[in-house]
Amino acid sequence: MGKDAETVSNGGDAQVSNSTQGFKLVGFSNFVRTNPKTDRFAVKRFHHVEFWCTDATNVARRFSWGLGMPIVAKSDLSTGNLSHASYLLRSGHLCFLFTAPYSPSIAAAENLTSAAIPTFNSSACRSFSAAHGLAVRSIAIEVEDAELAFSASVAHGAKPSSPPINLDDRAVIAEVQLYGDVVLRYISYKNPNPPENTSHPDSWFLPGFESMDEGSVFPVDFGIRRLDHAVGNVPELAPMIEYVKGFTGFHEFAEFTAEDVGTSESGLNSMVLASNNEMVLLPMNEPVFGTKRKSQIQTYLEHNEGAGLQHLALVSEDIFRTLREMRRRSGVGGFEFMPSPPPTYYRNLKKRVGDVLSDEQIKEAEELGILVDRDDQGTLLQIFTKPVGDRPTIFIEIIQRVGCMLKDDEGKVYQKGGCGGFGKGNFSELFKSIEEYEKTLEAKQISAEPATA
Repeated sequence: MGKDAETVSNGGDAQVSNSTQGFKLVGFSNFVRTNPKTDRFAVKRFHHVEFWCTDATNVARRFSWGLGMPIVAKSDLSTGNLSHASYLLRSGHLCFLFTAPYSPSIAAAENLTSAAIPTFNSSACRSFSAAHGLAVRSIAIEVEDAELAFSASVAHGAKPSSPPINLDDRAVIAEVQLYGDVVLRYISYKNPNPPENTSHPDSWFLPGFESMDEGSVFPVDFGIRRLDHAVGNVPELAPMIEYVKGFTGFHEFAEFTAEDVGTSESGLNSMVLASNNEMVLLPMNEPVFGTKRKSQIQTYLEHNEGAGLQHLALVSEDIFRTLREMRRRSGVGGFEFMPSPPPTYYRNLKKRVGDVLSDEQIKEAEELGILVDRDDQGTLLQIFTKPVGDRPTIFIEIIQRVGCMLKDDEGKVYQKGGCGGFGKGNFSELFKSIEEYEKTLEAKQISAEPATA
């Protein structure tokens, strides 16, 4: 769809008006960060991310093994759920939910009344997996009032996906369409401060889930603690930014143009939206055209059959430990990583971050392939996996932010959202790695002699 189109598809039947004449990326150097605190509803944090797949058991176990996140709760046949199998992984405040449909004929006869996720739809889940492969369906954020968040969002242009549903008078869940077939899920609790010592998922996740038996929980922990940001790829950035800003009230947190972060072969434009507390960060990317190679964003859009979630950035409390554990499992059921940058990258690193990282840490960063960048506030350590499924689409980023420690109103110390930026200084190295990786996936041209009679 061209830039002059009046509307742009937002997945399904949603249409977003392209009333974006005033929208213009100014580039990283000219962007001035401000926080007008314009959220249309009270946002607390990322709550969980739900993947839709065709076999939740095996996908959940693969992610558990590869990321060091134990499977802590379930809703499946053993809990009386005839509609879908869902398994919850948890490490710190990071929760991944993997959901797959059971038999469609049983689901139709049972009419989905036993579904633990009331917004689940069996046929939609099967269609989603057929179109996108392994992919994220829902980005869930905890809000103070999910009913208010839903009504405010719809009143300001959000495409409704599911109206508010009361879950056993304990929680409320609602959904609006985000981009492509991805939904933004709102969750609020009747008791927002459950006892911290309870292990039952009814109190801290959702009703309908049961804790895993102690003997079936593998005690694994690589130090991953929370979701930092969730990145989407869209065909056109301007209308989607206006759409999401419009119904959430989120503010512009950072931006990058192809001139900022591209290579000689390909690039993208990107903008990050943030909640008032800047703990919910939603970057979005669009492809640029006219470059030597096809933009990685365009490759994603083609293989994903449209817009969708590109990657999840997971915060580690010790990225060196996390990476040592993850790399041990790369060839045995874990995740592989993008090629490391050349030695010259690390020889120059001491000049850039020698006041933050020791010589030993810089050496270990080189051994593990960790990239390092900084902004005027802090330092960012990051690394990217290869795509986690069959298609060259969704991948995982592991990060650690250093600096920007603040105190809240209660005196608790926390780290400012986005501390150290988003790796602008590393984008060219990342893109080169992706370009080299994509070259290995390109079909070989087979020349055949014409058939003769």
